[in-house]
Amino acid sequence: MTDKTQHAAASLAGAFAAALSLMASSASAGPVAPQPSMDKCYGVALKGANDCAAGAGASCAGTSKADYERSRWKYVPKGTCESIVTPEGHGMNSPT
Repeated sequence: MTDKTQHAAASLAGAFAAALSLMASSASAGPVAPQPSMDKCYGVALKGANDCAAGAGASCAGTSKADYERSRWKYVPKGTCESIVTPEGHGMNSPT
């Protein structure tokens, strides 16, 4: 192996290790830190953009598989949740 090939292989291995580390840390994502000026609003998060989840089989931040899942929440400004309208209906202050 030439020095150039060894360097390229080492760089690729480092990039791969970094990607695996990032994937492992996001797989165990917890909820977003509490936001005192915000309310949890269920059913308004887009795919992969939820702040956490509720119910059996649900995990946390950034793990929603579809838009507007009713068991997943996103922080929104206080008092605005139920006024948010999605293609699936209004935001909710509690999960369904």
